[in-house]
Amino acid sequence: MTKLQIISDRNKKSLKIKNLLTKKINIDLFKQNNLIIVIGGDGFMLETLKKNKNLKKNFYGINSGNYGFLMNKFSSKNIIKNLSRPNMISISPLEMIIKTNNNQTKKFLAINEVSVLRQSRQAASLSIKHGSKQIIKNLVADGVLVSTPAGSTAYNLSVYGPILSLNSKKLSIAPISPFRPRRWRGKIVSDKMKIIITNLNPAKRPISAVADNLEVRNAKSIVVKTNNKIKFNLLYDKSRSLQKKIKIEQLRKETS
Repeated sequence: MTKLQIISDRNKKSLKIKNLLTKKINIDLFKQNNLIIVIGGDGFMLETLKKNKNLKKNFYGINSGNYGFLMNKFSSKNIIKNLSRPNMISISPLEMIIKTNNNQTKKFLAINEVSVLRQSRQAASLSIKHGSKQIIKNLVADGVLVSTPAGSTAYNLSVYGPILSLNSKKLSIAPISPFRPRRWRGKIVSDKMKIIITNLNPAKRPISAVADNLEVRNAKSIVVKTNNKIKFNLLYDKSRSLQKKIKIEQLRKETS
C-alpha cells in the first residue's frame, strides 16, 4: 500500500513545516494513504498537481508562501484533526493548445488561467470565439485572460474580471488593458465549449500564451477548453473551504 506523501518547496519555512509535520504524523500508521500533503505557495501547488495529474490522489496544501489561496493555514495543534476530516473539492483544469507562427503545436494544462499577452511594445490584435459564436472581432489590448472558477480570484481579479463560483460551470474571459473597444469588460461563458483566440497580425503584433506560469512565445492561435477527463481533488479544513474563500473574495469585491 502506498504511504502518505509529504512534498515541500525548498525554502526554509516550507522545510521547517515539513520537519514538524513528519514528527507529528506517523506515516506508517496514518490511514489516508491516497493523500499527498503539499507545503509551499500556490505556485508550488499548481506545479505539484500537474506533475501528478495521472495519479488518483487527494492533495492537502499547507501555505508557506504569501497569499496561499489554494492552501490551508498550518496548525501544529489541529493538523491531525484537519487531515482526518477535511472538505474535498474536485476541479478540472483548462487545456491550452497553441499553434505557433512556424506551425508547431504545443499543449499545456492550466489550473488557474490561460493568459494571452502582447510580446512587444505593440498592443495585441485578437479575435475571440466561443464555439462557433464570435465574441469579439478585433480586441486591441495588452492581452486577454481565460480563467477557471478556482483561478478567478487570482490574476483574473487583478484585471477586474468576475469572481466565479466553483459550481458555476463557467469561465471568465477578461481583457487586459483594452484599447479598442475601450469599454469592453469581457464575458462569462459556459465551460462546455472551446474558446479560440486568434492573433490577427502575428508579424507586427507578436503574442505569447501562458498556462498558469508556462509560456509559449510567438503564438498564432490558442484553443482553450476544459479537460473534464482530469480531476484534481483538493482538501480543505472545514472552517476554510475553497468555496468559503471564494465567497469572501466576492463580498470584498462588492464592498470595495
